[in-house]
Amino acid sequence: MTDLENFKLLGTALGIGLLIGLERGWESRDWGEGTRVAGLRTFGLISLLGGVWALFAREVDPLLIGFSFLALTLVLMVAYHSSLERTEDFGVTSVIASLLAFAFGALAVFGYTVLASSSAVVVTFLLGFKPLLHGWLKKIERRELFATLKLLLISIVILPILPDRYLDSWQVFNPYHVWLMVVLIATISYLGYFSIKIAGNRHGPVLTGVFGGLASSTAVTLNLARFSRQYPGDENALSAGILTACATMFPRTLFLASIINPSLLRPLFPALLLMGLLSYFFAFLFWRTATNIYESDTDLKLENPFQLVMALKFGALLLAILFIARMLRIYFGDTGVYFVAAISGITDVDPITLSMSRMSQEGMAIDVAVLAILIAAAVNSVVKSIMALSIGGCALGFRVGGAMSCSVGLGLALFFMQ
Repeated sequence: MTDLENFKLLGTALGIGLLIGLERGWESRDWGEGTRVAGLRTFGLISLLGGVWALFAREVDPLLIGFSFLALTLVLMVAYHSSLERTEDFGVTSVIASLLAFAFGALAVFGYTVLASSSAVVVTFLLGFKPLLHGWLKKIERRELFATLKLLLISIVILPILPDRYLDSWQVFNPYHVWLMVVLIATISYLGYFSIKIAGNRHGPVLTGVFGGLASSTAVTLNLARFSRQYPGDENALSAGILTACATMFPRTLFLASIINPSLLRPLFPALLLMGLLSYFFAFLFWRTATNIYESDTDLKLENPFQLVMALKFGALLLAILFIARMLRIYFGDTGVYFVAAISGITDVDPITLSMSRMSQEGMAIDVAVLAILIAAAVNSVVKSIMALSIGGCALGFRVGGAMSCSVGLGLALFFMQ
């Protein structure tokens, strides 16, 4: 390399160190002189040092980087021990950040400038978000921590080792495909749960509907319908929350189907888009006309973000629907598939959506799969309307039922007109 190219690489290394040092220096800006392990200038010099040693290692021997890294570690440990006696700050974040700055500087000179620069930006953001991250950590309950670990277990540990082939003569049971769909549903529900957890419930039922619809629109309907008895006069606002959750179900269904089988996106898109937009529109109308916007300090009662037993039950249900749908299709044709879709829609739309998406990849007509998914969505919408009526009363039930009937009816009409 020419001297100019080396200067550019060393400049990148220096910039990386200054970026990390900017955050570390700002964090310890109130500390006295000499009490910090490293500040803005020191981080810049450490990263530049990594770049210089990388130049030596590139020309002489790569092992020089390892020896220089160990030497820097010893220097930082001595500095940390000295500062510990003066400040009693037991945190080693700045020491780790210094070692990373050295490594990023070396990476930049070795030619990995994009990787080093991007990593430095991520590290800087991570360091700067300390209050936010610690605040989230304080809000996490033990069951939610275990739920996170279990979700990682089924997605990162179990999923890759499952066989990706059919184990039955019906060509239905593929362990990898079934478990992948379980992981997909669990992840979406997990994100929806923590959206409610972080955003809270104080912003009213509409925000609850948006986030809660990702986790379970049925749970949102059930909870907000119960609140109708406690907060009479809030039917418009509560209807807005329920309809928002129901509307969120339609893009969620479209997303799940298109992830498994992208060819379903085009035929499903018009009907589900119309259903979702009309439901959001009615929710907006009810929200605008609400005379007493409901705000509650009561948290929305969603289930645990992830339960392994529930995941196994969902997987078993999904597999059962796949078998039943395959058998009924053989003996009764498309009518059998529609019957299974209607029955499945009483409880949940996700299993039939995933089942039809998988079966449409394996020979089922796209139109049959699309209609089955729409039937399940329509039946599920009717069930939630009945829940709003029976639990929340006539005022709430008529609002939700009327809006959902219009949205779903026009969506189905659009599908049949295509």
